[in-house]
Amino acid sequence: MWPYPWSPPRGRFDRVSAFNDIRDYVAIPRVLSLRLSPDGSRLISTIQSLNPDGKSFGTALWAIPVDGEPYRLTRSTKGESAAVFTAAGDVLFTSARPDPTVKDAGEEVPALWLLPRAGGEARQVATRPGGIGAVRTAGDVVVFAADVLDGEEAAEEERRKARKEAGISAVLHESYPVRYWDHDLGPGRPRLFAARLGDDRLEDVRDLTPDAGEALRDGGFELTPDGATVIASWRVYLPKGESRTALVAIDVATGERRVLLSDEAYDFGGPLAVSPDGTRIACSRDRLTGLEVSARSELWIADLATGQGRAYAPDLFPMDVEWAPDSSAVYLAADFRGRRPIFRVPLDGEAARLTQDDASHLGLNASPDGRFVYALRSAVNLAPAPARIDAVTGEAVDLLSPAPRPEVPGTLTEISATADDGATIRGWLALPEGASAESPAPFVLFIHGGPLGSWNDWQWRWQSWILAQKGYAVLMPDPCMSTGYGQDMIDRGWGDWGPRTQADLDVIVDAALARDDIDSGRAAAMGGSYGGYMANWLAGHTDRYQAIVTHASLWNLDQFAGTTDASMYWQREFGEPGSERYQLLSPHHSLDKITTPMLVIHGDKDYRVPIGEALRLWWDLRRTEVESKFLYFPDENHWILKPGNVIAWYETVLAFLGQHVLGEEWKRPDSVA
Repeated sequence: MWPYPWSPPRGRFDRVSAFNDIRDYVAIPRVLSLRLSPDGSRLISTIQSLNPDGKSFGTALWAIPVDGEPYRLTRSTKGESAAVFTAAGDVLFTSARPDPTVKDAGEEVPALWLLPRAGGEARQVATRPGGIGAVRTAGDVVVFAADVLDGEEAAEEERRKARKEAGISAVLHESYPVRYWDHDLGPGRPRLFAARLGDDRLEDVRDLTPDAGEALRDGGFELTPDGATVIASWRVYLPKGESRTALVAIDVATGERRVLLSDEAYDFGGPLAVSPDGTRIACSRDRLTGLEVSARSELWIADLATGQGRAYAPDLFPMDVEWAPDSSAVYLAADFRGRRPIFRVPLDGEAARLTQDDASHLGLNASPDGRFVYALRSAVNLAPAPARIDAVTGEAVDLLSPAPRPEVPGTLTEISATADDGATIRGWLALPEGASAESPAPFVLFIHGGPLGSWNDWQWRWQSWILAQKGYAVLMPDPCMSTGYGQDMIDRGWGDWGPRTQADLDVIVDAALARDDIDSGRAAAMGGSYGGYMANWLAGHTDRYQAIVTHASLWNLDQFAGTTDASMYWQREFGEPGSERYQLLSPHHSLDKITTPMLVIHGDKDYRVPIGEALRLWWDLRRTEVESKFLYFPDENHWILKPGNVIAWYETVLAFLGQHVLGEEWKRPDSVA
């Protein structure tokens, strides 16, 4: 039984049976973040759990002592997030909860709150008409991001109110882009504000970036340990809709800004980390792509005074970075052959792998004494939870977690195969309990998104163990363009999305289906985003699968490239609309070859892969009489996030697979009846 009183609407549930019912799975609390206190005595984490109404998720802050039991810090219907520690050990966080000291607080937007270390009630310390986002603090200095309307600052609240009362939602754009992920951009634009911690409120609040315009859209920033300088991502807009990202240093006292890192061939950005001695910045340097220039990301460390720097840890894509307390090295979390180990990267030596197990790590926090690194530790078969890693030996010890891990219903096996060009293609195979030569399991190929990505950690949205609980063997391969296998693995698939990736998938699927505990005659393929693109590609290029599930997928590349929220990236990689690469790689050109039943899934608020892709695919399948269904979510984005919709997603997918792979009679799930 779960040892903490989350009280989901279905009652407390057995950890072993968490996958028996999708509703139980949805109700599992989740650890989202990790932050270590300045004295190293406790961590703070944002925990997501099902709200009492069962229709939505909420968040709360929990303290996790490094040598004790977790305890809950906050409780509100609006939830809390973006928690950071002050130098005194108090907690700053954002929440849209109402302020009990204000009679009429107006529209509820995220404000900044302070929770004293000594205990007691949290108090609101800062508000902005457009809400407050990310927060950083050093000494008595606080820097936060906020959405701001251009014009007179004193009248902003009244101008927002007037706009709302007039029923105006229109936004006039004069630059690109106009939306991002699942929300429209504008009319406000992000800026950075600096302030000083006072006795009751933030004092001396001032706008550090009044001329930022659209430059802070990327949002990443860090504060130097002395509180004197902000290092921020700064988007540089170029002709013809292009842009790139630089890093700037902003003086907190004066607002003076200087360019720190900028290169016409690269983006500089997160993860960002300033060294404890305040002399260096660690970040990611990402190569701008082109028709013949593949994606490349590398750890870049530069001097804050001069901007001079260099690359470290070649072939390791930075996923998270944290400095050692003596500023002599950084700890780097990077994908590596189906794992995400922590590497120690000294300033004067070579990167060395610290953790040696199969786990993946994020949320790195180095202890002040240098003995440990705290992180969220997970794996394909292990939900994220806080862990303490010995900084010398790499040995990991799991801490007590506010969200105990569910038991998975099966076993995880690593398999590999050799591609036609000699490359090794590896992946994870989730096998259901009871799979054997006498009772072989039906098979599902799960294709990851990206395409730069890897199956190496726990997936709340794409959960293979729900399928394993239903008896399926699930293969999660890392084909070309997967991260963690060196630059050559990315290069070999660049500009050859469909054919090269299919060849890699085919060879490892062959290896999986050759096992005597898998039934090669009952197989399906599924994927989302780029994985959905490949699901569509497979539909038109093979008949080995009895069913295909395609989620948030790319169908007509020429159409997609001009409607996504970041068309400039596609123009770099695929060229001008109508170019040869679109003709060669767009799945819609093989519509006449599709005979496999398909389940199309898409959210209307998906701006990364706009709904037009699904609408066009669905119409093309209907007009050519391919057996198909369309699961449509009017209020979801690229991901399906609402509890009820998650249930509908899994129930529909399982019913579709049951019909076409297991030979069951189609029964419309109750969740979509």
